[in-house]
Amino acid sequence: MPCDGESGKNSSAGETTGGDEQKKPLKPCCACPETRKKRDECIIENGEANCTEYIEAHKECLRKLGFNI
Repeated sequence: MPCDGESGKNSSAGETTGGDEQKKPLKPCCACPETRKKRDECIIENGEANCTEYIEAHKECLRKLGFNI
């Protein structure tokens, strides 16, 4: 998965924690891939106005992971 930032050596942010590369914070773009995929497919096929159920399900998933959406 390219989104999860596994290659910490390519990070230019200068976040050196003394080799302590524990779990990096999850980015919203990488969170809830199942609901994101369903939401995106629905929007492409049916338009955003017709996909509120999938949009809300994805937002709820993000909120459960601690994102302020």
